[in-house]
Amino acid sequence: MSRIGKKPVVIPDGVTATVEGQTVKAKGPKGELAFVVNDEVLVKLEDTGVKVDPRDQSKVARSKWGMSRTMIENIFAGVKTGFEKKLEINGVGYRAAMQGKNLQLSLGFSHEVVYKTPEGIAIAVPKPTEIIVTGIDKQQVGQVAAEIREYRGPEPYKGKGVKYAGEKIVRKEGKKK
Repeated sequence: MSRIGKKPVVIPDGVTATVEGQTVKAKGPKGELAFVVNDEVLVKLEDTGVKVDPRDQSKVARSKWGMSRTMIENIFAGVKTGFEKKLEINGVGYRAAMQGKNLQLSLGFSHEVVYKTPEGIAIAVPKPTEIIVTGIDKQQVGQVAAEIREYRGPEPYKGKGVKYAGEKIVRKEGKKK
């Protein structure tokens, strides 16, 4: 039994939810999102919230049960408050700046890296060594943050590169004489 899947998803204040077949739509102050639930799972709109149940007790249905509930909860949270990821840049001469809608990164390469901001995502650079990625879709925010980090991930000897805020870098000892 999925402990997460058993609980109904409570609809927050200011968010309207509709269930049409296997599609759950949420509309709130930040925008509008929809999630198509897998056919192995049943979705019902009740007065307490959105209830998710497996169609049968097969392993496939039970495995998608909790995930479907979490995805519905994420779209409600996204249209209500949104999501954000913070990135930090470490290294001498490493910096970031916004140039229109594009993120311009100086990461020690012979050229500047220009990242085009996708639709539905906002990138802010409060300091040259800090990047904040915000949006209403949790998966898309995480994907954009991962793509920016991928240009120059943190290296284990000096810790230079782009890392998530709060991420611990396991440091290695350099070679000895």
